[in-house]
Amino acid sequence: MDYDVLYWHWIVFGVALMLLEIVITTFFFLWFGVAALIIGGLLFVAPGISLSWQIFLWTVLSSILAFAWFKYLKPLSIDRTTAGLSREAIVGQTGQVIDAPNGDKRGKLRFPAPILGDDEWMIIANQPLQVGDRVRVVDVSGNALMVEKA
Repeated sequence: MDYDVLYWHWIVFGVALMLLEIVITTFFFLWFGVAALIIGGLLFVAPGISLSWQIFLWTVLSSILAFAWFKYLKPLSIDRTTAGLSREAIVGQTGQVIDAPNGDKRGKLRFPAPILGDDEWMIIANQPLQVGDRVRVVDVSGNALMVEKA
């Protein structure tokens, strides 16, 4: 029994691979699916291509698309902001003490401009501080900032 692979087989295969990408979410199977869709389109235009050439072209095209994704497109999608990374956004910032910490009581710090949505933060210090001192954030402890004199 002779079985011919038709253009719509490639299209169904490509769509299945692209749907698999919804579950896997690596953008890896997507390129195999896109290559299968392209082979399906090519087979629609030129139906006489042998199965071995179809598979060869699909393999080469999949490799090129996957390589292009990892080499050129994926680096463009890297988020270089500090959104969601509170520690990285706030450590090193300087502000002024508006309420000095005393014993177990936490103090309060004011930044010149809001950082992460607020300009006043609770602080913890390992050294005595007074109102008006300039301090630098060295670490984050829960919802309080650990500071030292700047």
